[in-house]
Amino acid sequence: MSVNKAYQPLFKLIEEKNNLEITNMTALAGGDINDVFLLNTTEGKKVVKLNSAKRFPGMFEAEMAGMKALKNAEAIDVPKMIDVYTEDEYSCLLMEYRETGSKSSNFWSLFGKQMADLHKNSRSTFGFSEDNYIGSLPQQNKDHENIVDFYINERLQPQFKLAKENGYGLGDIDKFCTELFNIIPQEKPALIHGDLWNGNYLVNKDGNPCLIDPAVAYAPREMDLSMMKLFGGFDEDLFNTYFEEYPVEKGFENRIPIWQLYYLLVHLNLFGTGYLGSCKNIVERYT
Repeated sequence: MSVNKAYQPLFKLIEEKNNLEITNMTALAGGDINDVFLLNTTEGKKVVKLNSAKRFPGMFEAEMAGMKALKNAEAIDVPKMIDVYTEDEYSCLLMEYRETGSKSSNFWSLFGKQMADLHKNSRSTFGFSEDNYIGSLPQQNKDHENIVDFYINERLQPQFKLAKENGYGLGDIDKFCTELFNIIPQEKPALIHGDLWNGNYLVNKDGNPCLIDPAVAYAPREMDLSMMKLFGGFDEDLFNTYFEEYPVEKGFENRIPIWQLYYLLVHLNLFGTGYLGSCKNIVERYT
């Protein structure tokens, strides 16, 4: 992968602000949105994510805030954020490099316990200190006292609106939203990763889980668990340990598709009609 010349001022800024010299860089797999590089520097290895500040305003500032919240919870490993830099139309997030290793023998049970510990971090309202992104789509995080109000207004409705603008019919979404008040139990907000599919964790050099690329909020904890079940890649030992450490309310299995709908709507709006059938089936199931 060649380096976009427009990024050069950012690399110079990183050198100046951190009193280091970048000796070489290697492209890393960074998903569909950002360019990601491993920087070898005179102060050790760093990771940098770069993108257009014009196209994604505040993306890296929001990601840094979310990662700091996860790190401050002291429940599970996350890389330390160094800073966000902006030069002209481009922005970057500089962070600590995590050397990877092989899974420890108790990896999945440890992952389950650590996710339970993370989710035990709470506050009085659902939401977050700032809006952020899920993938390349904006994700809003206004405060709500009620779990269902938060899920409908901050998660589902923006995606429903975008789906309608994209020409997708999803069925009786008003009735679906009304039914959620009868299905979702009241529970206190939990600090969640927010986009936890199997590409958003690493195995660190100690063989333990490390979270990356979050869409953080104080939100329903069942969202994380349901996302982890959506595309697979998480062992049952994780869930069994989690439920022992922090049991969910009765009826969780029946609620999984409700939470998965948000992530499927995101995929529908990002990637197209391949996800339409799944979204319509969930709306129909609960109406």
